[in-house]
Order: sequence, then C-alpha cells, then structure tokens
Amino acid sequence: MHIDWTFLLSALGLAFIIEGIPYFIFSERMPRILISIIERGPRQLRILGLIAMIFGLLLISLGQSLGEM
Repeated sequence: MHIDWTFLLSALGLAFIIEGIPYFIFSERMPRILISIIERGPRQLRILGLIAMIFGLLLISLGQSLGEM
C-alpha cells in the first residue's frame, strides 16, 4: 500500500484551516456555542457527528467525481 504523504498532509492542513475559521470569525460567540454543545446529550452529539461524517463523505465524493471530468 502506497501512501501519498503530500496529499495526506495537505488534507490535514486544510482540515485545520477549516476547523479554525469559526474560532477566528466568531471568537466572541464561540464560548457560548461550545457551552451549548457541551449541554447536549450523547445521543444528540452522535447524530451531529454522523451528519458531519456523511456530509464530509458527500463532499469527498463530489470532489472525486468533479476531478474525473
């Protein structure tokens, strides 16, 4: 199995950039948003995580299909 380290590190860097955007743009509101996330139950967090993973897979699939054009 061959691992393309350049692609992997680029994807990881992009993930960090995307994760950091809300903290940069909404720095005053983020503590309240994080508290509201903490107050949710485990079931709601699992559903939110599942939705995020499905959305991520759809984006990857879209990117792959656009790349093949």
